[in-house]
Amino acid sequence: MSSTPYPFAAVVGMDSLRLALLLNAVSPAVGGVLVRGEKGTAKTTTVRALSALLPEVGTYTGCRFACDPAAPDPGCPDGPHTDDAPLTRPAKMAELPVGASEDRLVGSLDIERALSDGVKAFEPGLLAAAHRGVLYVDEVNLLGDHLVDSLLDAAATGSAHIEREGVSVRHASRFLLVGTMNPEEGELRPQLLDRFGLTVEVAASREPDERVEVVRRRLAFDEDPAAFTAKWAAEEDALRERIAAARALLPAVRLGDGALRRIAAVCAGFEVDGMRADIVTARTATALAAWDGRTDVATEDVRQAALLALPHRRRRAPFDAPGLDEAKLDEILSQFEDEDDDPEPEGPEDSGPEDNGPDDNGPDGDGGGEPPRGPEQEAELPAQRETEEQPAPEPSEGADPAAPQETPAQGAQGAQEAPPVAAAAPFRTRKFDVPGLGEGAAGRRSRSRTPHGRTTGSRRPRGVLSRLHLAATVQAAAPHQRARGRTGRGLVVRRDDLREAVREGREGNLVLFVVDASGSMAARKRMSAVKGAVLSLLLDAYQRRDKIGMITFRGSGAEVALPPTSSVDAGAARLEKLPTGGRTPLAAGLLQAHEVLRVERLRDPSRRPLLVVVTDGRATGGPEPLARAARAAGLLAAEGTASIVVDCEAGPVRLGLAAELGHSLLAPVVTLDELRADSVSALVRTVRNSNNGNTSRRAA
Repeated sequence: MSSTPYPFAAVVGMDSLRLALLLNAVSPAVGGVLVRGEKGTAKTTTVRALSALLPEVGTYTGCRFACDPAAPDPGCPDGPHTDDAPLTRPAKMAELPVGASEDRLVGSLDIERALSDGVKAFEPGLLAAAHRGVLYVDEVNLLGDHLVDSLLDAAATGSAHIEREGVSVRHASRFLLVGTMNPEEGELRPQLLDRFGLTVEVAASREPDERVEVVRRRLAFDEDPAAFTAKWAAEEDALRERIAAARALLPAVRLGDGALRRIAAVCAGFEVDGMRADIVTARTATALAAWDGRTDVATEDVRQAALLALPHRRRRAPFDAPGLDEAKLDEILSQFEDEDDDPEPEGPEDSGPEDNGPDDNGPDGDGGGEPPRGPEQEAELPAQRETEEQPAPEPSEGADPAAPQETPAQGAQGAQEAPPVAAAAPFRTRKFDVPGLGEGAAGRRSRSRTPHGRTTGSRRPRGVLSRLHLAATVQAAAPHQRARGRTGRGLVVRRDDLREAVREGREGNLVLFVVDASGSMAARKRMSAVKGAVLSLLLDAYQRRDKIGMITFRGSGAEVALPPTSSVDAGAARLEKLPTGGRTPLAAGLLQAHEVLRVERLRDPSRRPLLVVVTDGRATGGPEPLARAARAAGLLAAEGTASIVVDCEAGPVRLGLAAELGHSLLAPVVTLDELRADSVSALVRTVRNSNNGNTSRRAA
């Protein structure tokens, strides 16, 4: 793999992404870019290519924190810089890996030296490396909460802080935050999402000619990076010059009252939260004008800025797809057509594609012509189904409720299939957790040993000490002071005395849904309520940072509708499309769950599972279906799988089959009504209580 970055000018297509990155290069105050898109769309390649275009920065020799000679940081840990010579170097791009530790991000203190020698031995982290440059986070949606919190603090204050048992270090950290993510792998926390100034949706081109050109250029680059880069050197230089010219022009750009009213009307019209959207849109519109060589912000600048700055800020719920209705945007802006308080935009007399960007063979950097449009809207959740207005056939009176019902369509598994039913409105559910103390990824569901949370004890450090337990360290060192020849007031501390804090917090779990989609669940109102309950549990999993998976069973077997993933949006989309009909192979669903959990234990042994079985407890097909389901449930219970059974049985006559399934799984059984957090019905409180009771019963 070559260390030479791919030339930015050689990127094919990606107009919105290239424009968003270039606007941030012109005005870092815009606040960064979040790039959303499927895998293999050159997100990372394009972002890394930007670093070669950024203007150089001035700093001091030997300063690890990139202090600006024009305005040195008085609190710089390497300062004061009275004897340091200034120098100029390229802007840096620091990359934050998904699995990085907090110390790698913010920096680390040598606690042992601080205690024994009284010296602040500080090793800078990525926040220091990114100061006055770019901090790039690939798969930003998969970052742990502890890293997200540190990023939020630095982005909000422009500085990084590290605190370790009374030892404190602070340094400036202002950077351009660029993140990429695949929405299929999970969404981003709203707090961090709002910190990105702009967002762009990218997708692979469906045009054969464009795809051919992408492959041709990539193969040429891989074969000879130096020759390929040299071929595009002129276009790269043109982009650098245009960025520098736009930066120089930016202070002279006028944002008139008319443009401000347009921005305010657009943000109010789309009901975005807070005022950051207005500010980012204004800064983006100003940068657009400077990029085009103009000193006045035009209506088209406001329109383009809104398409980049607002889509990710108007989500009303976690399952809403980001996007912006361009027709509504044009309608809002059309209300200001008669206003002429802003002068007509005037471009440079000699402006043109041939003067401002690369030739026709490569990306033109948006040099000349109308700027690229904003991200295309991509609905992640289906709209209300037209079939909602078409009543599904109900079981005939006196018919066997366990038997498959006649419906218009034939399922792929040989099951009678009813058209998908829309889910009922979601609600806040009661909290369920996994018993015991885990060590999984940080989250908000079950008890776990984590780097954060309340201190519950101490232990000898494993590797580099970062979480000192001061009282335990002093207690370990105190008995040896005379033998170590202590004479002064200071404590003589050795490596063996050090103790790190053991802390308890919350972890995220793997919540695996096993959903009965058979004919016995096909009554329209009933399935709508079931989908609403599962959607509510999905929302709860989203808020608690869980991974989720979904298995459905009907007809002749079970299938993995959604492999375990962090994308709760994907789970909601699959649930919306879920058809029903056919027999009820309950045992197949439970055995499929057992296999999925077995594989996931190998992939991520620290993430504990929570099995949620949504069914009425009926089982049909084959000999002794209920007995086979009980044996499958016993297999899961024998492995200690924490489970919940959501009883969907309805009607005046109840068979109580879901309760028998819960008995076999050693799991609590709750009805759809009892799932609600505000329900007054009696409810088994947690999986822990149920397992404790069943453990006693099993021992007896």
